[in-house]
Amino acid sequence: MTKSLLTIKNLKKNYHTLNGEIEAIDNISLDVCEGEFICIVGSSGCGKSTLLNILANLETKSAGEINYHQKDLKIGYMLQEDALFPWLTILDNALLGLVIEKKDSPENIKYVKELLKAYGLAEFQDKYPRQLSGGMKQRVALIRTLATRPDILLLDEPFSALDYQSRLAVSNDVYQIIKKEHKTVIMITHDIAEAISLASRIIVLSKRPAKIKSVYELNLSDTLNPIARRQAPEFSKYYEKIWKDLDINV
Repeated sequence: MTKSLLTIKNLKKNYHTLNGEIEAIDNISLDVCEGEFICIVGSSGCGKSTLLNILANLETKSAGEINYHQKDLKIGYMLQEDALFPWLTILDNALLGLVIEKKDSPENIKYVKELLKAYGLAEFQDKYPRQLSGGMKQRVALIRTLATRPDILLLDEPFSALDYQSRLAVSNDVYQIIKKEHKTVIMITHDIAEAISLASRIIVLSKRPAKIKSVYELNLSDTLNPIARRQAPEFSKYYEKIWKDLDINV
């Protein structure tokens, strides 16, 4: 039986403004199990990023519970932009999280160098972000997040800044890295096709205030990689259902 890492129960988030109270999240409950790749989709401004910010302790919840089922469970957060510092080398950028946590031990530095080597970036470790492609920079950002050895990865539209072809290639790379490192993922995206190609489970949120509208346990016939999954016969059926759930008026 798959181990549960995190349980969200009746989560609520309200913002207080000069014009009154804004309800961003209303009564979300969710169980996150080890090894899952959960994608959360919803219309723009529905509260997807707010949910991740609460899980990352960047924002406080207004009500509800967040229960961790593993002692010292560690969460890593990868933002939309790669957020690499241009004056730091690729290696120093990859080590930044460890340096901030004062955990840049020889053992951990060796681990980061092994990640860079494993994912085709060893020869660039002494170069600077301006010398890398957008896709390579996203891989560095992911390695920086993995360096702190998180149990759960939070990904906030990590491919949105890339062009379409790069987005496909990098999402495929990131998926393979995550699976190889045996990480649990909660990712938000506005791209339905991207969600279907990556996720083991998709959570569809309603318009604000965000509620869980529907949940899809994906069972695609081809699960080798995200690009291959887009060719699965069930792909278009999931896409149509989720598109209808989102109820987007263009």
